[in-house]
Amino acid sequence: MTIPAQRIRLLADHPPRPKGEYVLYLMQQSQRAGFNPALEFAVEEGNRLGCPVVVAFGLLDGASGFPEANARHYAFMLQGLSDAKEAVEERGIAFVVRKASPADLARALSERATLLVLDRGYLAIQKRWYDEIAVIEGLRILQVEGDVVVPVETASNKHEFAARTLRPKIQRLMDDYIAPLEARAVTHLAGDLGLWSEVDLSNPASVLAGLSLDRSVAPVKRFKGGRVEALRRLEAYLAGPFGRYGTERNRPEAGAASHMSPYLHFGQVSPVEIALAVRTAQAGGPEDKASYLEELVVRRELAMNHVHFTPRYDSYEGALPDWAKAALAEHAGDPRPYDYSEEDLAEGRTHDIYWNAAQAEMRVTGYMHNHLRMYWGKKILEWSPSPEEGFARTLRLNNRYFLDGRDPNSFTNVAWVYGLHDRPWARRKVFGTIRYQSENSLKKIDAKAYLAEVGRLCRAEG
Repeated sequence: MTIPAQRIRLLADHPPRPKGEYVLYLMQQSQRAGFNPALEFAVEEGNRLGCPVVVAFGLLDGASGFPEANARHYAFMLQGLSDAKEAVEERGIAFVVRKASPADLARALSERATLLVLDRGYLAIQKRWYDEIAVIEGLRILQVEGDVVVPVETASNKHEFAARTLRPKIQRLMDDYIAPLEARAVTHLAGDLGLWSEVDLSNPASVLAGLSLDRSVAPVKRFKGGRVEALRRLEAYLAGPFGRYGTERNRPEAGAASHMSPYLHFGQVSPVEIALAVRTAQAGGPEDKASYLEELVVRRELAMNHVHFTPRYDSYEGALPDWAKAALAEHAGDPRPYDYSEEDLAEGRTHDIYWNAAQAEMRVTGYMHNHLRMYWGKKILEWSPSPEEGFARTLRLNNRYFLDGRDPNSFTNVAWVYGLHDRPWARRKVFGTIRYQSENSLKKIDAKAYLAEVGRLCRAEG
């Protein structure tokens, strides 16, 4: 299947270097060997130019580490990179990992490259890398989108007001992009190119032990990283629990969630690949499939749209619409029913046993069901001394403990708690006209069953 032209952007228009020794693919967002348009494009170019392909990954460490990332995030990522390296090398492609920023590694390895291929992410730090790379002199540089279904600018050229404004645009286009991607045959194998790796990914735990990073948030047993594990989970999910998704997706105790978000966050699985599998699943009916694709494509890509078109998406002032900030400011002085410190919240020391359980699931296992994430965030707003502090707390806790934290979905969902992509509702204390969520929302779930399940999950983590 041909890679759609809309997925490919030319960042630097130079002819391929005639004396280049390899096509270089800087793998940063799409951390996988399969169903990766950027990798397959690099292979196509290598075959066309008569040279091998080198895949490179810049591992940020110490003071230069990825913002807010900790041992939990790095453990999962390293497991995935180990998986990717093995699969890439089986295809006759070289894999190089060094402790360096992606931009520095691209500069170092591009000296012998005939052209450079990048994948794409939408966070500010990723855009800075691309900007630094794009000015490398005399090198043809192309970027290939592989982690959304419909390329963001193809779907819309502006910040969308809500899901209802983006949905018809996505739905008109998505069938053109939900298509198979076959692995290209590699015609020029990478022999001994004399390139060195600084990191031995055959033992991810050993690599993790040698990094300088925050170890106060431990790796989890509940989720293992990597494309192999992602596809194993997806297959098991679509064969069973998926058949209840349409009716039970908002019940955290029902086991109807796919748990694909950590794998999507690290680019270990393609959303297109998931969409194809969902469409052909035997266990799910039309409602299950439509509901899942709404979350996977429309809602997830609304988050990409928000982050891409909002320069200060990680700040209270920059992320929220004016009406929401005005509504919250008007009620900023309202008495709070409870006033908890951030430490109390992190440790789950509140009067609400169900909120505490949700926080425990997040803190201990790195995951929380979407329905509870909304309740969780609304209560932080209600229990914080100001809306600005509530926003900051919600984002810090989210990014610290969730495996899929520090993600466009995370920044967007936190901002949704405070009014983004929403409309004014009935006025009330503290919230003003921001949507409120009360304890009554828990009546829609089997809260006791959820408490029992969180207890089981936490015990399994030890």
